[in-house]
Amino acid sequence: MQKLVNKKQKKENHQNRDCIITVDIGTSAVRIFAFEMEGAIIATMKGFYPTFHTQPDYSEQDPEQIFVTVLNVLRNILTEKIHPNKYKVAAICFSAAMHSVLPVDKNGTPLGNAIVWADNRAKKEAAELKNSELGEKIYHATGTPIHPMSPLAKIAWLRNNDKERFASTYKFVSIKDYILQQLTGEYVIDHSLASSTGLLNIHTLEWNSDSLAFAGIDGDKLPKPVPVYYSGLTFHKQYCANLGVPAKTKIIIGASDGCLATLGSGVWGEGKATITIEASGAVRVAGKKVLEDKKLRFFNYLLADGYYVSGGPTNNGGVIFEWFTRQFGTFQDYTDFEENVSDFFKEAAMVAPGSDGLIFLPYLLGERAPIWNANARGLYFGINIKHEQKHFVRATIEGILYEIYSIGKILEEHRSIESLYVNGTFASLPLWAQIMADMFNKPVYVNDTHDTIGKGALLLSLTGMGIYKNLEEASATIRFPHVFLPSQRDHNVYMSYFSIFERLSSKLEEEFSQIALLQQRK
Repeated sequence: MQKLVNKKQKKENHQNRDCIITVDIGTSAVRIFAFEMEGAIIATMKGFYPTFHTQPDYSEQDPEQIFVTVLNVLRNILTEKIHPNKYKVAAICFSAAMHSVLPVDKNGTPLGNAIVWADNRAKKEAAELKNSELGEKIYHATGTPIHPMSPLAKIAWLRNNDKERFASTYKFVSIKDYILQQLTGEYVIDHSLASSTGLLNIHTLEWNSDSLAFAGIDGDKLPKPVPVYYSGLTFHKQYCANLGVPAKTKIIIGASDGCLATLGSGVWGEGKATITIEASGAVRVAGKKVLEDKKLRFFNYLLADGYYVSGGPTNNGGVIFEWFTRQFGTFQDYTDFEENVSDFFKEAAMVAPGSDGLIFLPYLLGERAPIWNANARGLYFGINIKHEQKHFVRATIEGILYEIYSIGKILEEHRSIESLYVNGTFASLPLWAQIMADMFNKPVYVNDTHDTIGKGALLLSLTGMGIYKNLEEASATIRFPHVFLPSQRDHNVYMSYFSIFERLSSKLEEEFSQIALLQQRK
């Protein structure tokens, strides 16, 4: 009889298991995870969408295509993995890439494509603001470096260069805000994502008056800022039916991808930094204090509970290696593309550190930290007759990581860093992790959860639901089973070449500007 009771109880427990869904709206894809409450992954799915570069410095995405992709992938993971296995959705938490701007009309209809983080068209507006006292004042109030990436500069560009669209805009929203508005009918933005716009005062958590004046808008042109734990949204009825979820399903607004990647990496407190390399990349630290940098080089974005995630971003992360593979690989479809990437990694591993004197500046999309030069361009330097394809592969990887190192180098002027914790599709690869360990001359730790954005969204959700008492306790649950130790010999080699990389990045500033001007005249 007892065995029958236990069997029945196990069946009931199986039928009543809770789960949390995390939705990360990234640059090239949406990645959706389903987690058990204890953190085990139930399932994951993703869907892709393109970025359009219709002119030099332009990077745009179709918001409706992204929304349909998000909806379809969310429905598929629910109908194929969650509902059949009798899981109950305890919460759905959202995260997204930062710095996108989408003008919408009063019906919520997009007025053209969304302008994404890699877009550099607002160079003039950003340069004028950066070289002024107002720019410094805005930076210290908002924590966002003055650069064409920021929605602040993008909205100012629309005001100056697309007056009709600017005048027709009811709200300026991010891609994540747009998707949530479509699903729920509400215009809200979480404090974390809002803190990356250059428009939110990170000290008062209100829209910054100086920023609004520069952009030429009032606060009512923006969504309402709310805490990252905010769960006051509800799905429209048609999406409840489409997704097969109850109307009372908890929606947690979540945070920005960068802040959640830091949380999901378990990086908390002094002596630790995280490196993320997906399409773009960043070096980040977390703490209770804002990094006060006189050269305005770092971001200071909010996560929650008075914690700031500070550091520097690069435009040129994994997207650059993907570019290299598309240009020089041989493939017919996405499967072949993945094989080409793998083959290139094998080639790179055959080349000694330093690529036999071949150096790559990876600035194909301009650059943010540490040079903050939207006009920067890419360059292979030091080519000689003995260089083969494998040298170019290795130099491309090293160039991306020299840029990462240059961010970490100046970050150490403000915070001590004793160990690195890496995440993302590219940073977690053994070859990349070892090169970073050698460049930084520090141990590099990798956990088994490469997608730390999803893990961070889970930890945020569990904290908001009271499972963890705070984010520090949540982050302490992350374990790091893999470590890459540095080689002093290879570190010395990299530093010799890095000094050339750094000088080239500085010396070519005038040439970067000249070639950008020639492109604009076409």
